[in-house]
Amino acid sequence: MATTTTTTTRKRTTKAPGDGAAKKAATKPRATTTRKKAAAAPVVTPEQRLAMIAEAAYYHAERRGFDGGYEMDDWLAAEQEIDHRLMNP
Repeated sequence: MATTTTTTTRKRTTKAPGDGAAKKAATKPRATTTRKKAAAAPVVTPEQRLAMIAEAAYYHAERRGFDGGYEMDDWLAAEQEIDHRLMNP
């Protein structure tokens, strides 16, 4: 089996500086800018969010030694922490 190779040559031309720049700019179509789509954030269901908050509240309570009377503070701090993490992955 024989292999054939075909080569093509281009004719090179030299232009004076600035000769075709204006012409190219006038005839070149404008490129449309496309934005890269941001990676879709994973969807967290309300149940998953509450479970994450409950776990974080537990760790807040653990850090302060499980002293009573601060459950709401632990929950609110955990809620703020989890919501921040979900909004800023």
